[in-house]
Formats: sequence, structure tokens, C-alpha cells
Amino acid sequence: MDQTCGAVSDAGPLVLVAEDDESAASAVMLMLARDGISCVRAVNGSDALEHFARRRPDVVILDVMMPVLDGFQVCERIRQQDEAVPVLFLTAKGDMVDKRIGYSVGADDYLVKPFSGDELRLRVGALLRRARRVSFACAPNGVDTPRNEELAIGELSVNVHAGVTCVAGEKVELTPNEARIMAVLASHPGDVYSKADLICEIWGPEYLESAIGISVYVRRIREKIEPDPSSPQYLKTVWRCGYRLGERS
Repeated sequence: MDQTCGAVSDAGPLVLVAEDDESAASAVMLMLARDGISCVRAVNGSDALEHFARRRPDVVILDVMMPVLDGFQVCERIRQQDEAVPVLFLTAKGDMVDKRIGYSVGADDYLVKPFSGDELRLRVGALLRRARRVSFACAPNGVDTPRNEELAIGELSVNVHAGVTCVAGEKVELTPNEARIMAVLASHPGDVYSKADLICEIWGPEYLESAIGISVYVRRIREKIEPDPSSPQYLKTVWRCGYRLGERS
């Protein structure tokens, strides 16, 4: 089923809303339409995967309890195709067990029903800004420069658009945030990004005062991509400045 809401445009954001309850889906789509966001609705998990493959939305909103495949299963399969697209879970359950499952399969955010339209719009707006920062990969000085679509250094390769990192031809299983860090760094090889630069690019300036552990993410990435994480070849630290991937061309 292909139910759309909002003015569909190649230049505007598209959100996939996977929700089997018609009234709930319509409410979500109308809320987002107020911000000029186009939506396409999926009525079950299988339908959601078909829409994702065909439409490649900018954000995915998944209801946890859906027919055929539940939201967790859909998210897991989406992550096999795309490490970077933001995924927001909607659920009537507020228990931490569901949240742990959601984050473990690659969710970016979690919204418990009932929620206000303003809260939904703020969450989706933040996810769109985050996705846009990684997609355009602006340089740290704020000036848009041509981005590198794919980076290869020795046995390491990074596909910026897909958010996929490989070592010796084997895909590295990165978390969504780890994949975003790699995408930003690979977009401009050799450019040095401070911790603040990475937070602004990926999460937004409103998160600068938060406790986001960039150094922890970097350590975990190195454990996955470096032959010797204690002496990194690819993801290097520039003392008192930040991190870089590769060399300037």
C-alpha cells in the first residue's frame, strides 16, 4: 500500500511511516506535513521493507507491533542495507526491555505513545538534520566542499553514501553512530575533525554540552578496523586537535 501525505519532491525530505493502525499513521503523517515533510505509509513489516528498498526515505518511523514482521525485525533488516538512515521507534510500551532491543538492532530514537505532535516533529526534525549533516558532510569550517563518495586506504574502504565500512573486502559491523563518524571522516580525507566538530556534524550543536563520548566511539571503531588498535594506521589522532582518516589528496 502506497499512501502518501505532503508534497512529494525530490528535493524535500521523505519519511517512511510503518504503522498498521490507519488512524495513528494518518495522525503522524499529518503532523509531519505541517513541516513540509512528505510521508509514505507501510501497513506491515514486509510492506515497510519494500517501500524502503524502492523509495530510500530520509527517516524511517517504525511501530514496534506490526503484522508479518515486527519493528525490531524490520530495523535489523534495514541496517543490513543501510547503516546510516535514522530510525525512530514508536511503541505503546515504555519498558526498558523493548528499548534495549530497539537500540541493539540499530534504532536512533524511541518515542512512547501517546506523544504530542510537537514532540514528534522535534524528534524527526533532529533526525533529518543529523542525516543531512552526514549526507553533505560539511567541512569543519562550515563551508560546503565536494565530498568524497568512497575512500580506500590499504585494506580499508568506506562507502560514504551507504555508510558501509569494509576491511579486506569484509563488511565491518559498526553501530549507526560509529558508521556516521566514519562517513563524516571519509567524506573529507585528511581533514581534522575535533570532538566538537563531530558532535555538531552528527548530532547537532545542541548536543555540544552533552556527555557524548567521541573518544569511546573512536576506540570501538579502531578495535574493529585496525590491525593494531594501539597503533592505528587508518583512524589517527592529531594531538590536541582531533581525528582524521586518510590523507588530503
